[in-house]
Amino acid sequence: MRGISKSFLGGRVLHGVDLDLHPGEVHALVGENGAGKSTLMKILAGVHRADGGTVELSGERVSFEHPVQAQRAGVSTVFQEFNLLPERSVAENVYLGREPRRGGRVDAHRMAADTDRLLDELGVSGISARTRVGSLSVAEQQIVEVAKALSHDARIISMDEPTSALAGHEVELLYALVGRLRERGVAVLYVSHRLTEVFDLCERITVLKDGERAGTVDADETTSAELIRMMVGRSISAFFPEPVEGTAPGPVRLEVADGGNEHLDGITLRARGGEIVGLAGLQGSGRTELAHALFGLRRFTRGEMWVDGRRVVLRSPHRAVRAGVALVTEDRKTEGLALNQSVLANGRLVLDAVMGVRAGERARRLPGLFSSLELVHRDSAQEVRYLSGGNQQKVVLAKWLATDPGVIVLDEPTRGIDVGAKRAVYTLVRRLAASGVAIILISSELTEVLGLADRTLVLHDGRIAGELPGGASEEAVMALATGHGHPTEVP
Repeated sequence: MRGISKSFLGGRVLHGVDLDLHPGEVHALVGENGAGKSTLMKILAGVHRADGGTVELSGERVSFEHPVQAQRAGVSTVFQEFNLLPERSVAENVYLGREPRRGGRVDAHRMAADTDRLLDELGVSGISARTRVGSLSVAEQQIVEVAKALSHDARIISMDEPTSALAGHEVELLYALVGRLRERGVAVLYVSHRLTEVFDLCERITVLKDGERAGTVDADETTSAELIRMMVGRSISAFFPEPVEGTAPGPVRLEVADGGNEHLDGITLRARGGEIVGLAGLQGSGRTELAHALFGLRRFTRGEMWVDGRRVVLRSPHRAVRAGVALVTEDRKTEGLALNQSVLANGRLVLDAVMGVRAGERARRLPGLFSSLELVHRDSAQEVRYLSGGNQQKVVLAKWLATDPGVIVLDEPTRGIDVGAKRAVYTLVRRLAASGVAIILISSELTEVLGLADRTLVLHDGRIAGELPGGASEEAVMALATGHGHPTEVP
């Protein structure tokens, strides 16, 4: 792609962008929301036509006016929202609209055999051509989309935020899938906000900023700090906001003594008002299980828990909310929001469910909360699904702040949002702590935990392996997380 430019309604989205893809290469495309990533990808896929510039495929100039043209030329795209029919089989989805025929009828046997062959080439087990797509996990449905692309003899496959809806164990399945595509000589354009994945999978990285190419770098010759600087125009040292002046730890707002259940054992922790306590650990260490226990989803069956000095037994989230505990879940789209409802309706979700007659009084505070969170939206009647990821997360925060919580548990609070929006969330977290709220911060991004937390508890195999002060190194966290560190006394 050379000199690609595109405008919508007079607004310039892309200007003079170049992009090269090579056979067997996994090439990352990164940038903030609005940088132009999706538009560039859709021009390659034939969804949009460029206003200027050229596209060449294997040395021949092409101009796609429809995605079908791109597919026939060997260019396929796996979008965030899958284009699958859940009630149809895998084979029927892979060959939808171009089913092989025999004697005027669909040759179901051949279609199934060809699909099973594609799945076998991808190294996939446990999925049959005759499996109903609606019964598959998100990761398995993604495999079906890739198989569909390969059935078109794809030479280029674009993946848009491929892990945004995947659980941790499913990400490994995607990694293996990308490896298979590389072995087949397919060029993969990998669009993601997750820099860890970018460095794990990609050979080269192209950075877009404000619709222009900020540069293309080799993954093994750059760092996440340099990528952030290219994306947002500032260094990582300025990325995490400093604590609000005058913030100091106050009284203990949350305390757990020897808490345990089928997933956790001997959990002892304290969190004071004005304090951000990080929870770190590897996948399966118990971080999310601890978040759920603190919120009454998977309650503690052993030990004791206090909120603001009162002993509580949280048998349900309803009791947790009334005790002053809030949980921002890791998947806002399925667990935190009603996407087809308005901003205001989402802001009222918890109030209407828990607060009863007091809900109306507290709901009158929502416009002020939206304003203080600097929510970018048309008005309170706008459906939440039309907001950016960062603004959707602000609606989730407003929903909980309306309940006046003393303790907020944040589980992966910046999942699926771009680098610039992440800093806005970090600033909000600092402000919440400064207001006297106790924050429990869980994140799989170690830099996020270490950049924000006043101290960090590291979990390993359902237990707290140790505590580290603010400013600790990633190496120290990983030593504890893998069971090789030396625990310190938990206060």
